[in-house]
Amino acid sequence: MIIRPKRGEEAHPVSLLLSADPSWALVEAYLARGECFVAELGGEVIGVYVLVPTGPGTAEIKNIAVAEELQGQGIGKQLVRHAVETARERGYVQLEIGTGNSSLSQLALYQKCGFRIVGVEPDFFVRHYPEAIYENGLWCRDMIRLAMAL
Repeated sequence: MIIRPKRGEEAHPVSLLLSADPSWALVEAYLARGECFVAELGGEVIGVYVLVPTGPGTAEIKNIAVAEELQGQGIGKQLVRHAVETARERGYVQLEIGTGNSSLSQLALYQKCGFRIVGVEPDFFVRHYPEAIYENGLWCRDMIRLAMAL
């Protein structure tokens, strides 16, 4: 597997991006401000993340997704590690990521990769998404914010 920046002429992996964030309007907004990286295996895009500068010395992973049939094989962890290394190489001193209160496996993954919970944005998903999101039998309402010092 290789992880590389998405080429300018290459189409965005829309289905993967929407699997992590169901709002195409929000996805388009952060794609315009950030850099999209793809994981490729055998010439096929199987994963994606978007790295977005958010302030002086700070970047955020705004979207991270792995093809459903390949989840649970360590690809997400490799994408997170690649994002951390890329952010370091670009001189960022802090990397942030957010996930839903119902995204239990993602929350565990980010903490295993060294992120620490730094806050909660109550009702983030209620305010920004027209339809309720359910995951793991839970209503996804709040954004759990995590950060890592680089």
